Amino acid sequence: MAALIAENFRFLSLFFKSKDVMIFNGLVALGTVGSEELFSVVAFNCPCSPARNYIYGLAAIGVPALALFLIGVIWNNHTWNLVAECHKRGTKNFSAAATFLLFGSIMGRAAVAPVTWSVISLLRGEAYICALSEFVRPSSLEKFPAEYGAEVLARFPCKDVPTNLTKFRDEVTRRLRYESQLFGWLLIGIVAVLVFLTKCLKHCCSPLSYRQEAYWAQYRSNENKLFQRTAEVHSRILAATNVKQFFGFVALDKEEKELVQEFPLEGVQPSPQWNAITGVYIYRENKGFPLYSRLHKWAKGVEGNGPSPEGHEMLFLAS
Repeated sequence: MAALIAENFRFLSLFFKSKDVMIFNGLVALGTVGSEELFSVVAFNCPCSPARNYIYGLAAIGVPALALFLIGVIWNNHTWNLVAECHKRGTKNFSAAATFLLFGSIMGRAAVAPVTWSVISLLRGEAYICALSEFVRPSSLEKFPAEYGAEVLARFPCKDVPTNLTKFRDEVTRRLRYESQLFGWLLIGIVAVLVFLTKCLKHCCSPLSYRQEAYWAQYRSNENKLFQRTAEVHSRILAATNVKQFFGFVALDKEEKELVQEFPLEGVQPSPQWNAITGVYIYRENKGFPLYSRLHKWAKGVEGNGPSPEGHEMLFLAS
């Protein structure tokens, strides 16, 4: 049992696997901060009405966060690798814990933007003040006029209050802003602790040395860049060949003519080859030699996903 738990914890390496991930997460966070600032200046407008403030305030924090989360899930390559894996091979190669951690890694990356949005919203405080101003107990305000109730408190965020209530409005705003910022700082602290623990688990559970992990990250990055670049050229040459066959000629610019001459097209890849290099990849070795990707595995002619006497799997999941 302990060995199974240790094995599946290795999947936690998904979230913090390379510097590219950290840079991307930083850019996402910065973009989210800018978007939140623009939203607050241009779009946020508290209705200052009982029963509406609460819904509007929560929606201002939650709805954009939900949208950013879904966008993060959609943009994550692991999402579609997992879909392809389930469609082509099922989840028979993953334990329940491994599948859960894989989903966790996808959710973790997708949470960068919504968490940033929520933190900035809480630190600014406008949405929180709008949502909760009507719920402040008048009895907690010293010498608050008894004839005023929730309807007046709901107008505090808009500063549309009688003159004799100005000092109470300032006190309520200050109190709610304090609570909002406190929750924001607590959220930052919780996220920081979770990130720290995740990185510690990742380094403790990794079966690879630091240098091999760095090499693997470089290999994946280079393989992806070269694959995308080559796929673009290959598809262009294939398109040119098919257009020429249809029309009898093809209008190519100088660069495209050079590509067609330099890289003669020998054929297209059959679907089984595309399926073989698509999906979630778990680090594996064959006869003691590492296989760094599904493409690497296909190139070496290694077949199957299950463990065998000549190889072992489920050691590490590529990010």
